[in-house]
Amino acid sequence: MNVIYNSDNYYVIQYPEYQGYEVVNKCARLGTFFQGPVAEKVSLSMAGAIDEDPSSEHLDEFLSDFGVLINFSTTMH
Repeated sequence: MNVIYNSDNYYVIQYPEYQGYEVVNKCARLGTFFQGPVAEKVSLSMAGAIDEDPSSEHLDEFLSDFGVLINFSTTMH
């Protein structure tokens, strides 16, 4: 497990052993998991967003575009 992005609003964790990424909207307390070919596309898109502008504001805006897909309730353990 590798935390690849962490801001006040989002975090993104890579799970190399599952070829997947978890994206969590901290404010909405919702998350999702991308795996396989979809995870590859998410990773490439995120890399492109970082190349455009690595600021947390830009990356948070990029991640907000996944809003409809980030729909699983999260709980703290």
